[in-house]
Amino acid sequence: MRLGLYGGTFDPIHSGHCHLIQQLLERGIVDELVVVPVGNPWMKKTEPQASGHDRLRMVELAVEGLPSDIRARVRASDTEIHRAGETYTIDTVLEIKKARPEADVVLIMGSDAFSSIGKWHRSAELLSLVEVFVVAREGVGFDIDALTISSTMAREKIAAHEDVSNELPESVWSYIQERNLYASK
Repeated sequence: MRLGLYGGTFDPIHSGHCHLIQQLLERGIVDELVVVPVGNPWMKKTEPQASGHDRLRMVELAVEGLPSDIRARVRASDTEIHRAGETYTIDTVLEIKKARPEADVVLIMGSDAFSSIGKWHRSAELLSLVEVFVVAREGVGFDIDALTISSTMAREKIAAHEDVSNELPESVWSYIQERNLYASK
């Protein structure tokens, strides 16, 4: 059983993320998928704008909106947003492997993230525990016909009061509006 691990800031989760989730399962790349909003990403220069709770809830809402055959094989994980201090992928992988020892863990990442994996905390050990599946970004990796959407772009549009209805799942956009997330300061 191939269990995908898809981590990210998801600040916010957008239609491109949902497209990737569907492609991973529809193409049989993984059998199940765990989507993990990062807690305190030590390699990022800036912290996420939305709280861990809000980012987790947006991931849950996006997953709820997926087709039922896909949704049944995806779960959101709160493991990193509840972990104190800096969060490392190796710790999440070890936790998942302990809970699901029968699963082969497949770490899903974009080619941009993969290019710096040697700098990750305990990267050699991490790479010995997982298979890495690299999704094409800028032509390198597995091509899933990625959508040209980014969380940064969505946040900028939201702050500028521009329409993001094509870039975010409807339930996520409603949640952002209800909580007044990403509004210009």
